[in-house]
Amino acid sequence: MTSSVSKGCFVFKPSAKKRRKTPTVEDYFTHGCEDTENSKLRFRNCQTLWEKMKADTELLQDELNRKILDSLLAFIRKSVSTFQRGTDDWASGMRAHEIPTAALVLGVNVPDHDMTFQCLSDQLQQSVTPFVVSVQATECTALNHMLQRVLERLMGTSVSVDNEEEPEQCSTNVNQKRVHCSLITLCNWYKTVTKKAASGTASKKRTSVGKDMQQHPPIVVIFKDLEAFTPKVLQDFILICSRYVEQLPLMFVFGIATSPSTIQHMLPHSVSSLLGIELFQSLSCTQHLASVIDKVILTSQFPFKPNGKVLQVLVSIFLYHDFSVRNFIKGLQLALLEHFHSQPLSVLCCKKEAALVHATELSHRDVERLQQLPSFMRYVEEQGPQEQVELLTSDDHVKEVCQKLLKDLCKYHKNYYTTLRCLHILTASLPKYPLGKQIRELHISCLEKNVWENDEYVCAMQLLRMMAKDELTSALQKCAEILKSGKTKKMRAALLQLDNLLSKFDQPGDLVENAAGEDLTSPGKGLQKKTDLFQLQKTLLEMKKSRRTKEMSQFEIFRDQALEFIDSLVRSHLAPPESQPLYEVCYYSSSAVLRRHLNATPRTSIQTALSNPYHYLKNEDLRAEDGTVSNAAPDICIVYKLHLECGRLINLYDWLEAYATVVSAAEGKDPDSVDFGKVDELKQYPLIVDVLKCFMVTTFEYMVRCLINKHCMGRQIFLGGIFPLSKAINPIG
Repeated sequence: MTSSVSKGCFVFKPSAKKRRKTPTVEDYFTHGCEDTENSKLRFRNCQTLWEKMKADTELLQDELNRKILDSLLAFIRKSVSTFQRGTDDWASGMRAHEIPTAALVLGVNVPDHDMTFQCLSDQLQQSVTPFVVSVQATECTALNHMLQRVLERLMGTSVSVDNEEEPEQCSTNVNQKRVHCSLITLCNWYKTVTKKAASGTASKKRTSVGKDMQQHPPIVVIFKDLEAFTPKVLQDFILICSRYVEQLPLMFVFGIATSPSTIQHMLPHSVSSLLGIELFQSLSCTQHLASVIDKVILTSQFPFKPNGKVLQVLVSIFLYHDFSVRNFIKGLQLALLEHFHSQPLSVLCCKKEAALVHATELSHRDVERLQQLPSFMRYVEEQGPQEQVELLTSDDHVKEVCQKLLKDLCKYHKNYYTTLRCLHILTASLPKYPLGKQIRELHISCLEKNVWENDEYVCAMQLLRMMAKDELTSALQKCAEILKSGKTKKMRAALLQLDNLLSKFDQPGDLVENAAGEDLTSPGKGLQKKTDLFQLQKTLLEMKKSRRTKEMSQFEIFRDQALEFIDSLVRSHLAPPESQPLYEVCYYSSSAVLRRHLNATPRTSIQTALSNPYHYLKNEDLRAEDGTVSNAAPDICIVYKLHLECGRLINLYDWLEAYATVVSAAEGKDPDSVDFGKVDELKQYPLIVDVLKCFMVTTFEYMVRCLINKHCMGRQIFLGGIFPLSKAINPIG
């Protein structure tokens, strides 16, 4: 019998058949998709595309960090060799008494530091030493805590700390072997381990340290966030370690986010003199971001593209929040996931060959979606009457046209990015950077509208006309190198035309007459007629002005021809993607959704949840018209909506009565049957009573300002009459 809890404790194990299946990532993706028919295919395309993008970004980050990591490894190996040789002269002897320290300046993009330190730690363990330990300021608030973390992670065992306040904690691990927390213990352990490694009796875990392992491998301590450490704790730790420098080959790596002067501010000269500091500067986060954008976005290799507003949101969060390239990539991943989840036609957002195959397999519903795309509708309007009928009635014809448009979209991307790089090469060095210093700025401008219609573009072309011959020739040669990478017929034709112009720049020549030589003498025809002195003077001035403006050097002629070529290239290939049919297949444009996820505002979210719970709960019973209160809403939402309907002065009795009216309607009761004269009868609404109790204390002012924002600023709650909150008496309950 299980009716009485006091008689025993009963366990009911669920049967194996009734166990709930754990949902997979694919289940989460397909749940809520607009089109469930091809949701699995879209998920596979999304996953394949993201894995490729992730692999390329990781490879790029490894290449960018390789230079500084190689320098760090060389510095550590050099310090190890100095420790092995001993001290031969006075200078090396003084150097041997210093702890080799690498000051690694990584920048303010703190979220990216973990990846760099993890890569450094892995390379050190593979090629230099197995004794690498990383510590953070949050776990090293005191000296004994720092020593404990270092010893535990090096020795792989528990370390006891002499602390009278924690006797119970020390006695809990009786069966686990514990050692004393001191560097003497570390010295003895290090001697034992190195002797075993030298004799070949050490375990595989400690001896498989690579071919470059020294006889006495160093102990590397990495301080990930130097600025966050307590200066006193750091100073004491360095002073203690300096006393064992002859017994332990210690090395430090300082992770600095701001400036190398941080070391001077945190460590006095008596402590910093014990360190042999060498500075290492990593690549700036803006350069890192430029490389990632060039690798992942400004390429035709990946079909997925963020539009101008989405890219602007990602860049703005990077520049104004954290400077984190890692978070930028995460935001790009979110945009990719949202695009494939919300756009049924994203099944075509894949490689060209696969997209053409998927285009032939479109269902009738997908064809209808294709016909409803704004870009496809514009394309249909540009066709002839017979073609329009075919595009609106024949599914097979729509599939054939879809394949052609997808091919054109691929060609557009190849021509676009090649032309974009050419224009950036020409304008990146202009004064005041009218089109932006970074290529991403130019790219965003081209995505928003026709770039040649901007005033900045006109200014850039005017500045290009003022460039010297050698500068312009050098820039055009770089453009020729970029055009060589273009694989389309239009880019090859543009390359031939540019090579022809560059060959003309090398030809020597003096001033040449304009081809329209007859126009120079045309004003002189009026001299054959009789005229007065004023008319003669006017005609001569026109002839002089005409000669001055028409006579151009050979360089000026070829310069104008080159700039006209660049302008025609820009107008032909840098049109916004909205001008291309089926651009919605590849471009994600919901910048508001992305901003809401990545740059959330808690106060706005709380107000939205209180005033419109359906926005987050997605329950149809919670739908309500504007200005109305749903009786199915949570109690706190009902209270908030009723509070907004009150004026500046809130009567507590009327507020409770309005709440009871709404709730009793939800429970099917008569609102008039509720008597507010008795406090006991209010217990049927425990939540509102608790809320009102909170409102009756000083917490009310905090809740008003934080949760209800400006809607309740300056209001007062009255207890059945005109009593200010500070003088309210007899709270409910």
